Amino acid sequence: MAKNKGNNSNKKSGSSRSAVGRAASYGSSAGRAQSKRERSGIMSYFKGVRQEFKKVVWPTKNELGTSTVVVFAVCAFFAVGFWLIDTGFLAVLRSILGISMS
Repeated sequence: MAKNKGNNSNKKSGSSRSAVGRAASYGSSAGRAQSKRERSGIMSYFKGVRQEFKKVVWPTKNELGTSTVVVFAVCAFFAVGFWLIDTGFLAVLRSILGISMS
């Protein structure tokens, strides 16, 4: 606490302008500096993204085609599997409950 009191007294005696005057004089330049920092931050972000894209090992056309066929085959397999399970479950319910769906 004692240290803060000393700092406050130095600020009061060393400054001839009011806090409002200092804020008004820094307002326009602070806004420009903030905008410049944002732009440089955004630009550096996109530069980093571009550098990371250069590091990516992209698949060849053959690898891409093979992967696509595998994905479609797995999707078809699971679609047929779920359809069979659903049909079997429905048949069991129909026989247990004695209902018809028409």
